[in-house]
Amino acid sequence: MSSKPFILWFDEIGIEDVPEVGGKNASLGEMYQHLTAKGVKIPNGFAITATAYKHLLKDAGIEQAIRDALDGLDTHDVADLQKRGKKVRDIILNGKFPDDLEQDIKKAYTKMEEKYGESVDVAVRSSATAEDLPDASFAGQQDTYLNIRGPEDLLDACHRCFSSLFTNRAISYGQDKGFGHFDVYLSIAVQKMVRSDCASSGVMFTMDTESGFKDVSISPEPGDWVKMWYKVL
Repeated sequence: MSSKPFILWFDEIGIEDVPEVGGKNASLGEMYQHLTAKGVKIPNGFAITATAYKHLLKDAGIEQAIRDALDGLDTHDVADLQKRGKKVRDIILNGKFPDDLEQDIKKAYTKMEEKYGESVDVAVRSSATAEDLPDASFAGQQDTYLNIRGPEDLLDACHRCFSSLFTNRAISYGQDKGFGHFDVYLSIAVQKMVRSDCASSGVMFTMDTESGFKDVSISPEPGDWVKMWYKVL
């Protein structure tokens, strides 16, 4: 078993932990540590680390099978990409979850139940270790599962998240960007869901994502596709 933990709570991680918990988890850790004291209500949760992902591959003995399945892949042959991608995901999904990792995830979920109630609903979100780089972004290329309740469903969602490191688009994008198939690892965020009738959330872009124009903010609004506010220069 690795000396590094399989589970890290949001109050234990920050931006320096991207290699272990990915960009999404690192950002959640920063927000939870620095904004909750200022009255910002951020649902608690934990990261299942990249070490846990590596442990799954090693304990299940499936790393070489993944390498063999991807050997000689031409990402521009879409049919071949689809076939090989499914094979790799099936290899991971059929790999037995290590007992120690399973127990750590269950214990962490039990701790969340103690805080939020029995069968607490959680979001299970992929957090790749190369999500937001200067010359590449893997964000949005792996899976997220919402409204997950109970330890068994949580384990299943985590297993599927790990396999989604090898979605067809992630395989193609990574190879075309010059990444090896084992240069990027996956962490998972497990976070308390919020009720849509009691709270709200949103996204605002501080630049135009297509043109790079910085003097505009773009935000979705109810009933609108987007609304744009131009700065007064």
